[in-house]
Amino acid sequence: MTMHKLHVKKGDTVVVLSGKDKGKKGKILTALPQKQRVIVEGVNIVKRHTKPTQKVMQGGIIEREAAIHSSNVMVVCSRCGKPTRSGMKRLDDGKMVRICKKCGEVIDK
Repeated sequence: MTMHKLHVKKGDTVVVLSGKDKGKKGKILTALPQKQRVIVEGVNIVKRHTKPTQKVMQGGIIEREAAIHSSNVMVVCSRCGKPTRSGMKRLDDGKMVRICKKCGEVIDK
């Protein structure tokens, strides 16, 4: 299986572009490049029926976030606060960073 590249990373604040949670903002908890999916905090909540086990004594219905396709999210710029496309730019020290296409601010921390 080939390795895919995502335009978002773990820890990025994103806005959902389509689906039942369209317009919601959240932080990326997990990025799954092999499946081109991301898990966003508070988005795409599903109910999971679990049995009691040695680790989890309490069974029942648990609500948790499910993965959504990475094309359905867009990075929110920390400076201008708007959803934006990200571009790449090489800094003076030779390091490649992601930048906001709207204001030019560096997105990577």
